[in-house]
Amino acid sequence: MTQSRKMSLVEAVTNVVVGYALAIGTQIVAFPWFGLHLSLGENLMIGAMFVGISLLRSYALRRLFQRWG
Repeated sequence: MTQSRKMSLVEAVTNVVVGYALAIGTQIVAFPWFGLHLSLGENLMIGAMFVGISLLRSYALRRLFQRWG
């Protein structure tokens, strides 16, 4: 059974949202250990920059593997 493009996108978005929340939490804890003291807004912006890349990567890889499979 193959996954539709819409469900591939839903899966990728869900994966990225969960990853984004984990990344923000990790940044808030880990950055100060390395001397980086950022505001919540700055942490959110850094995370947001990677969200777009992660979403595109997840979707593209899912579609590639669906084509191969």
